[in-house]
Amino acid sequence: MAKKATKSFILRVDSDTMDAIEKWAADEFRSTNGQLQWIITEALRKARRLPKKKKSETENQEDHSDETDK
Repeated sequence: MAKKATKSFILRVDSDTMDAIEKWAADEFRSTNGQLQWIITEALRKARRLPKKKKSETENQEDHSDETDK
């Protein structure tokens, strides 16, 4: 499976918000970066702003999940 390209950028966050994000990340056993990515992805998903997956991508994911179950 091909890995998605990532882009880096600087994000300024006040210290109270960053403390809350870091605690949440630790509670979820994620890195702070991983937590921020999850928060953003969830917000985009709930707002229906993520691009729709192609049918072949969805089928490939289902095929791989079947293989791990065996």
